[in-house]
Amino acid sequence: MNNFKIAQPKSVDQVISLPPEKKYYPLAGGTDLLDEIKNEIVEPETIIDLNTIPDLAYINSTDKGMHIGTLTKVAELADNPQIAQSYPVLHEAAQSLATPQLRNAGTVGGNICQRPRCWYYRDPQVRCRKKGGSRCYAFNGKNKYHAIFGGGICYIVYPSDLAPAFISLDSEVTIGTNKGDKTIPLDEFYVLPKTDVRRENILKPNELVKEIRIPPPKKGAKSTYFKFKERGTWDFAVVSVAVNGIISGGVFNDIKIIMGGVAPIPWRLDKAEKLIKGKNATEEIVRNAIETAMADAKPLAENAYKVELAEVIVAHSIMSLV
Repeated sequence: MNNFKIAQPKSVDQVISLPPEKKYYPLAGGTDLLDEIKNEIVEPETIIDLNTIPDLAYINSTDKGMHIGTLTKVAELADNPQIAQSYPVLHEAAQSLATPQLRNAGTVGGNICQRPRCWYYRDPQVRCRKKGGSRCYAFNGKNKYHAIFGGGICYIVYPSDLAPAFISLDSEVTIGTNKGDKTIPLDEFYVLPKTDVRRENILKPNELVKEIRIPPPKKGAKSTYFKFKERGTWDFAVVSVAVNGIISGGVFNDIKIIMGGVAPIPWRLDKAEKLIKGKNATEEIVRNAIETAMADAKPLAENAYKVELAEVIVAHSIMSLV
């Protein structure tokens, strides 16, 4: 581990005005960044301690929905009664995350900006394509936990529990830039490896996630989050799904299906959504739609089990809303 400096800014403006060519790395909860530093994945010149910036940790309810500051602890999200009542999918995702200790350290902004958990990427002795090398070692290597969608040149999977839940709720993210704040749908925040194999999102070096905004829940909406993990204690998702839908008169008037653990970004099963929306809320229709969507998966040698697992988990989660 190289020596580095620690900066303690007093405002977001001080962060976004930093020279982008420098090796600055923002620190929120530190649960992921410190691991990357220890594994020599990143070698920062300066760590920017965001915790010295006031007013970035909050959960505010307005007539336009819920506003959540980037430094809000995951534990605060999991324990908030209004989120539990209005946005069950987000409440369940936050509660599923790690351990109480890590939920008390990890932040909302840090969770949606996590780096991948691929063991080749995390190995300091392996220079994979994501770290500037010429190949993805998972393609012909040990790929039990890797992507079945959106791979191609890099088969990482996106590890966040919160991001699929936020996206299922049509959330937006506000980003601080040196040209002013910009707010975009969260599902436009992430980028596939074919767009930029070195990044998972659109953030530039001198930009910062400031806030997540969730619109008010739609009338009659129901939601849930299901996470399949290999270990009985805390673990990252092998496959997860966030579902948000409206069922009226026995018909799916609306449905959103966002998966985790299956792709380099939160993966939307839009083909299944189109086949379900407007149809009767029956198990047969749901299972047929999911099987059709999952036929687009391209599993590797050791992870074909994820296809069948996803079919079961997604269908079960959708039918739990009926």
